[in-house]
Amino acid sequence: MTTDHSIVQSLSEIVGKENVLIDEQIRNHTYTQLGGTADYFVMPGTIEEVQATVKFANVESIPFTLLGNGSNLIVRDGGIRGIVMNLKRLSAIKRESNTLIAESGARIIDVSYRALAESLSGLEFACGIPGTVGGALYMNAGAYGGEIKDCLEKAVVVDIHGDVQTLLASELALDYRTSNIPDKGYIVLEAYFTLKPAAEVEIKMVMDDLTEKRESKQPLEYPSCGSVFKRPPGYFAGKLIQDSNLQGKGIGGAEVSTKHAGFIVNKNNATASDYLAVIEMVQNKVKENFGVELEREVRVIGEDATE
Repeated sequence: MTTDHSIVQSLSEIVGKENVLIDEQIRNHTYTQLGGTADYFVMPGTIEEVQATVKFANVESIPFTLLGNGSNLIVRDGGIRGIVMNLKRLSAIKRESNTLIAESGARIIDVSYRALAESLSGLEFACGIPGTVGGALYMNAGAYGGEIKDCLEKAVVVDIHGDVQTLLASELALDYRTSNIPDKGYIVLEAYFTLKPAAEVEIKMVMDDLTEKRESKQPLEYPSCGSVFKRPPGYFAGKLIQDSNLQGKGIGGAEVSTKHAGFIVNKNNATASDYLAVIEMVQNKVKENFGVELEREVRVIGEDATE
């Protein structure tokens, strides 16, 4: 990329020079450790800086992408053009009555443990979900029978014009691993989780049990994007993949986990192309064997590498 120094200057004036990175390696910001470079990687620290960055991208017609902590994401090897915004500096969590208010860049795991410390129940299911609050709302994240829509009251977002809106959970169309956030182009700033008082020891017992299940069944020793596929109606994706004898099968440095068939791991310096090829291989084999079409849960963004 040829750096446009006027863009760098403008972004530096908005968020501070130290919070603008040029040609940043996206693999340093994703759980899969995949992805090419971002032209301009921007890390705002206030709502006003988020608004100003969005408005600047609009005025200058610069491509704009929001990146959380990359836990349920594959970025292609060619990277992402234009501005990539990361909200990790917006990570505050506070309590008001029985509500926890968490900024978008906070990890949902950390919000669940703050709920534990405050003796508030309702976020136990999130104790093993690695994504940010923003990402959790984006896909209505869930695990072990719980999901974000069960406890979300409302969210504060920036819209595509750079304006701030407060929306009720019912206005976000939260459903199984989906919401209207991507379609509307919303950027989540804050989430309000309404919880119920409970004994800390009881909350911890549930979280400890879920953590043990996660650690014993998931391949946490390798980089991955988590669960790759949505659960098809009437089936379990992992079981279909396992029954297709695909565990341990791979392409390049990516392979289907031998520990949990629903995961694809970066076992040996995989590329995004390796990862996507394994996903396609799994989809084709399961369709061939069982007539079931597996739908990706993981998001795929960015450009293919040019030779």
